[in-house]
Amino acid sequence: MKNILTKHRIVLWRSRFFAGVSESDLDKLLSCLGGRRKYFEKNASIYREGDECTALGIVLSGVLHIVRDDFWGNRKIVEQVKSGEEFGTAFVCAEIKRIPVSVVAMEKSELLFLDYSHLITSCPQACPCHTQMIKNLILSLAEKNVMLLTKNDIQSKPNTREKLLAYLSAQAKMENARSFEIPFNREELAAYLSVNRSAMSAELCRLRDDGVLRFKKNKFELLKK
Repeated sequence: MKNILTKHRIVLWRSRFFAGVSESDLDKLLSCLGGRRKYFEKNASIYREGDECTALGIVLSGVLHIVRDDFWGNRKIVEQVKSGEEFGTAFVCAEIKRIPVSVVAMEKSELLFLDYSHLITSCPQACPCHTQMIKNLILSLAEKNVMLLTKNDIQSKPNTREKLLAYLSAQAKMENARSFEIPFNREELAAYLSVNRSAMSAELCRLRDDGVLRFKKNKFELLKK
């Protein structure tokens, strides 16, 4: 695991899972938790709906989308997972045998998988770093729950305009800036908001014409309403 530690040290420390873990303990933890790297090409499936998920994943490089497809093939983006972020946490903790979503690499990605059973079972030495990891796991689940509440609030808005404004407002608050970039292109944003792409693009133009915002591709600036 030393090559993972050397190449991705900053990424791992930025991850919620390894917060508070010292450099000397990090390599030991990766071995203790059965850490293993895997590479995926763009558009490759990490998990398909119905697969069993038994490992926690951390994105070392690349971007993943957690998606849900309906019977007719319409895709909804549940979550985007970037470098330093984890995925699969809720499914392994809930011991769900068949996951209800798919996980797709949106670009060439390098992932680190950790054995959940090793994580929740304290090692014989009861080392503090292992205890810290369990605490980090609980904090990660709590943070994702808060994020889910925010997304539910956005998607509960009555129309496309209100959904766009709620999403862009949340992004501006997160960045603490009037100008910011969003992580989605137009097709992805429509899938995330569960709206029609053409209707969303038209609404963005109306918001621009109404003096509510400016935008260029994925760069936005919010103006006074």
